Amino acid sequence: MNAHLASWWRLRTRREQRLLLVMTALLLAVAVWLLIVRPADRALARARMRHDAAVLMLAHVRGGADMIHRLEAHAPSPIEVPLETFIGQQAVEAGFTGAHVAPGGGGTAALSIDAVRPRAFFPWVADMERRHGLVVDNLTARTNSDATLAVQATFRARER
Repeated sequence: MNAHLASWWRLRTRREQRLLLVMTALLLAVAVWLLIVRPADRALARARMRHDAAVLMLAHVRGGADMIHRLEAHAPSPIEVPLETFIGQQAVEAGFTGAHVAPGGGGTAALSIDAVRPRAFFPWVADMERRHGLVVDNLTARTNSDATLAVQATFRARER
């Protein structure tokens, strides 16, 4: 086969030989481009995308971990009295007259107020959640004929 190819090559003119060499070089360059460079470039682009996604996920996880550490550092102290007593004391301190607190099932306490201003009540509820670690399981508010609400709320201590 080699002898056949060599005799075929010698039968070509100098110009044909040069054209065949250029064509072979171009064909090799295209083959290298299609078989090596493009797949490597695609693999590198996919690796960059995975890396970017991993960096974003790492930042998200670190932010969540920092938030957990801040929350644990500022965790509310446990409530030493029964929940209904604590909520009643806090309601009186907030100035909610007519607040009725009853123990509920499963470590909950039900608060009932016939007339309360929304601008005072909802920040108080947020404060109870943030500072004292209580969670509102259920909240029902109905408007009264004046600018007040009649509310019923069920609180429970946040699980630690």
